[in-house]
Amino acid sequence: MTEGPVISITFRTAAGLEEGKTLVKYKDVNVGTVMAIGLSEDGSRVVATVALDKDAASLARQGSRFWVVRPRIGIDGVSGVDTLLSGAYIGVDRGQSTEPGKEFTGLESPPTVIGDTPGRSFVLHTEDLGSLDVGSPVYYRRIQVGRVASYQLGEDGKAVALRLFVNAPYDRFVTTETRFWNASGVDVSLGADGFKLQTQSIATILAGGVSFGTSPGASGEPAAEDTAYELAKDQQAALAPPDGPSQIAYLVFEQSLRGLTIGAPVQFDGMDLGKVISVKPDYDPVRRRFQSKVGIVIYPQRLGEILEKMPALDGTEEDRLIHMLQEMVAHGLRAQARTGNLLTGQLYIALDFIPNTPKVAFDPQRRPLLLPTVSGSFDQLQERVASIVGKIEKMPLDSIARNLDASFANLNKALVQVNNLVLPQATQTLRQAQQTIGAAHGMLAEDATLRQGLGQALQEIERAARSVRTLTDLLSRYPEAVVRGRPKNATFEASKAPPASTIETPQR
Repeated sequence: MTEGPVISITFRTAAGLEEGKTLVKYKDVNVGTVMAIGLSEDGSRVVATVALDKDAASLARQGSRFWVVRPRIGIDGVSGVDTLLSGAYIGVDRGQSTEPGKEFTGLESPPTVIGDTPGRSFVLHTEDLGSLDVGSPVYYRRIQVGRVASYQLGEDGKAVALRLFVNAPYDRFVTTETRFWNASGVDVSLGADGFKLQTQSIATILAGGVSFGTSPGASGEPAAEDTAYELAKDQQAALAPPDGPSQIAYLVFEQSLRGLTIGAPVQFDGMDLGKVISVKPDYDPVRRRFQSKVGIVIYPQRLGEILEKMPALDGTEEDRLIHMLQEMVAHGLRAQARTGNLLTGQLYIALDFIPNTPKVAFDPQRRPLLLPTVSGSFDQLQERVASIVGKIEKMPLDSIARNLDASFANLNKALVQVNNLVLPQATQTLRQAQQTIGAAHGMLAEDATLRQGLGQALQEIERAARSVRTLTDLLSRYPEAVVRGRPKNATFEASKAPPASTIETPQR
């Protein structure tokens, strides 16, 4: 064996290591052997003394990484199965430095990315690590193209920086317009457009993952090594248009805001304009009433073309925004907590124009801004119901009930009398009336005696009338006939009336 450099590697334990037997492999080539195993001076770690081959002297440089390869079962599968027969060995990843090194700290798990793997590394900044970990997959169009190499808490403790590695040739798809989002877990949403379920692979659900993509129509230049990005919470947030400068405002509600959570959307005319950033209880010492103080952040650039159509004003962009809000408040713009989901009872903030709302004062110099509010529609309904219930409670329901009970009792008695007395008499009267009508109908029949007698009587009356008319005519011509009688030569016109026999019998 050709002698080479001797190095020392410290590990947490010596599990799987044996003096004179455990090999050191680089790219599956034996490059050394563990010569001795001992404890560190403080006894907290074990120190393995390794003799490298002469042709592997380049591995003894600063930045080289060593780890023990053992059988491992992880979320990405089983590794190191071959060591079940051959025994554990020490793996090596050669460092990039040119300075020699003799003492190294061994890794407790294999590195995610080997030094000479083609590809590029990028940095992601996020508020918290979530379910991500070293080795979490990186996806592009649901194809795994890399892994999370490491993570580190920021110096101020307010953020986490993740370093991920995207393998070549997929790294060319990472451009200056690329957006990264957390693809961990299951994204379930229930909205007006129905039930949505979005997820990646099972491994992503269990171990977390990162996806990246580019907004439609955006391209950008290829990103350089170690380019930093913000990690969005989901794909929708990542690919959303840039929000631009934000404006913080406060809302004071005199109602229960159960169901309003931090992150709830703030909408204007059905469009997401911002989100809720705080919900705190408050107290008004003047009115002696408890209130809820809600902090919101709004992004004016989300209004898009609306801002371009607004009248041009002088001053900064913030001044123009505040002037626009002042005009909108004067025309009835109010904030209202509305129910966004009837199943869960979650609330959201709606900025909308409320008709016939009383005018309120708006202080454009106040920071943060204070926008006026109105009660929610559900609360207004509750107030109306409470008002109606109050009016009902004031009504003398007991007296009304007693009067109604007495009235119903009297009505029942009246109905009994009607059934027992009035109805039989009415039935008898109707029966008699029916008989009378039948008798009258018989009297007026064509063959009825009364009708025939009536016809004869009319004929007699007609003849009598004709005789009277003849007598009248005679007397008008010969008035002396009253004394002397009818002259012999008296003539008079005969009645032009039709003979009695031609008189028709009246028809019924």
